[in-house]
Amino acid sequence: MIVAFSVAPSGGPDGTDSVHNAVAAAVKVVRDSGLPNQTDSMFTTIEGDWDEVFAVVKAATEAVGAFGSRVSLVLKADIRPGHTGEMTGKVERLEEAIVRADS
Repeated sequence: MIVAFSVAPSGGPDGTDSVHNAVAAAVKVVRDSGLPNQTDSMFTTIEGDWDEVFAVVKAATEAVGAFGSRVSLVLKADIRPGHTGEMTGKVERLEEAIVRADS
């Protein structure tokens, strides 16, 4: 399964709208998990089986909770049993399709 998620605190004590320190704490949890992952400006994507992925999402959400009184979690999942390596495989197939379309 592939899960893309975004997690952010609200209700923090400092009154700023920047969440980079909280997001850094969440991304560190993801990277320390050892599961395949990537982070872009909007989401962190992680790949693994249901239990391990959601354990990491939970831990990342808890890490962000230290930065505010509330946490917002947005999650999208691609659940495809029996398939691994799809985080990169899907992109490779897309790029190949683009090349074929240009030919």
